[in-house]
Amino acid sequence: MSLLTHLLACLFGMGSWVSINGLWVELPLIVPKIPEGWYLPSYLSVLIQMANIGPLFVTLMHHFRPGALNEVAVIYVIIALGTVASFLLGFFWKETVVVAGAPRSVSLLVLTFFLAAVDCTSSVTFLPFMMRLKPQYLTTYYIGEGVSGLLPAIVALIQGVGVVHCINSTQSLNQTLNQTLNNSSSALTFELSAQYQPANFSAEVFFFFLSAMMLVCLVAFLLLNYHPTVWVEQKPMMEPYRPTNQRRKSSFGTGAYSWMQVSYIFVILAWVNALTNVVLPSVQSYSCMPYGNNAYHLSATMSAVSNPLACFIALFFPIRSLLFMGALTVIGSGIGAYIMGMAVLSPCPLLVNDSSGDVIIVLAWIIFILTLSYVKVIIGVILRDEGHSALVWCGAVVQLGSLLGAVTMFPLVSVYNYFSSGDPCNTKCP
Repeated sequence: MSLLTHLLACLFGMGSWVSINGLWVELPLIVPKIPEGWYLPSYLSVLIQMANIGPLFVTLMHHFRPGALNEVAVIYVIIALGTVASFLLGFFWKETVVVAGAPRSVSLLVLTFFLAAVDCTSSVTFLPFMMRLKPQYLTTYYIGEGVSGLLPAIVALIQGVGVVHCINSTQSLNQTLNQTLNNSSSALTFELSAQYQPANFSAEVFFFFLSAMMLVCLVAFLLLNYHPTVWVEQKPMMEPYRPTNQRRKSSFGTGAYSWMQVSYIFVILAWVNALTNVVLPSVQSYSCMPYGNNAYHLSATMSAVSNPLACFIALFFPIRSLLFMGALTVIGSGIGAYIMGMAVLSPCPLLVNDSSGDVIIVLAWIIFILTLSYVKVIIGVILRDEGHSALVWCGAVVQLGSLLGAVTMFPLVSVYNYFSSGDPCNTKCP
């Protein structure tokens, strides 16, 4: 296998979600400077789900007009659109327009919608394109997709986003107006207040970095299409052996799986993506912040590392057993239930005053992402062998799972305020 092709497949996959992932990690720096404030994450969730019109269109075209859509041309358009939108964010993210008598960040919201449309549509275009290469490169693509979350997180850590310091503040009560007569009386109370550390570089620089990453993805895609080394890799010399007299279990793909097994695979795929893409990330701060700022940042960074690590493991140990896949899903879901439980108990979860609580919550996030990311890759590898159409449906179910997760969590987090974060500096737990 060509090392160059592996690198290009990884860089190509990196462009799939790097823009939206980057926008999420930059929120602590953006929110204080725009009129929407902390309502912005709610708006982003809605915009991302509205952007599913992109993958819906592509999926319907593949179903009703097979072959009519030029897949390569669509990928060129969406990567170029993502590059331009990220670049423009660097100039216009703070600009506001008066709408209905109030200032609104119209340019930020519009450009975010375009980024979301790019990333959502990549799920149903990038994966099917990987059918042109040997199966091994699909796992490398998933490594790149994992890096699309890891790289912005590392850059945001270097930038110093969201780092809170607790400083002493003094409040004076019942202070008399006549301080010159030495008979003023005041009761002083001391408390800690949270203060965000200034960023090491601006949000504008971060958005230009995201644009550069999308440009790298575009160059990688160009080379995957036109580099001579990749041409050799596009057509395997021998197709995998399949007995000609083997009875087809269903009309799906090659017929290797029954409809019951296909349904089982897609249900797990939707469930896993709902958990890893929306449900648990939406409560990550609630589950980790009570244990301290270091626990939160460590869990966010290490879970981002766990995604590409799981893909790397799957590259060498691709276990396709449906039973094993189900077992990993149960394990990951169980750990996810523990994380959700700690988020519900926030700001006073279990072991909040014990150092073991910090270790457990960080390990829980690592194992949760590691197990379910491995399941996602194995499902992708299985569906790759079932043909181009199977990968299109794979991308569509990924988006469907994310949509269902968002519909479930949005009202709980943003409307009913079911979760409570508490004060990072003054919350006292028994």
